[in-house]
Amino acid sequence: MIDELRKVDDFDMKILSAMQIDANLSQRDLAEKVGLSQNACWRRLQRLRTIGLIRGSHSDIDLHALGLDLTVFVMIRTRHHSKEWSEGFRAHVERLPEVIDFYRIGGEWDYLIRIVTRGMSGYDAFYQKLITNFELATVTGFFSMEAIINNRPVDLARMR
Repeated sequence: MIDELRKVDDFDMKILSAMQIDANLSQRDLAEKVGLSQNACWRRLQRLRTIGLIRGSHSDIDLHALGLDLTVFVMIRTRHHSKEWSEGFRAHVERLPEVIDFYRIGGEWDYLIRIVTRGMSGYDAFYQKLITNFELATVTGFFSMEAIINNRPVDLARMR
């Protein structure tokens, strides 16, 4: 895999950048955008998928329009750090449908979870499920008032 990653060139980066912005581009449009023939572009795209650089494609859904109008960043501190406890907690959090991002982090806190839900009562229901059967030292919710930048594509050309 590492050898494959070393073979990523400027054309591959252009493909990745274009796919971040619009994964529904036709083969023709993608090839035109990156300056390759359709066949060459298709082969590169398949290779990028095979080596795991492209892990899928997703649609950006307006969750607010569906009534999921509250985004909460939940910070968690725990006194438990064993492998068994961590694996159990991860499995528990993965089963909670409100969770859209989940990170183990360094510093003062141990975990960061981003959830979406229907209002404060939805958050309270999530919180009750989160703490069920797990002793957590501190749970703090930060409520988003506005998403200023959300799911922004990474500027791969500038990050290289």
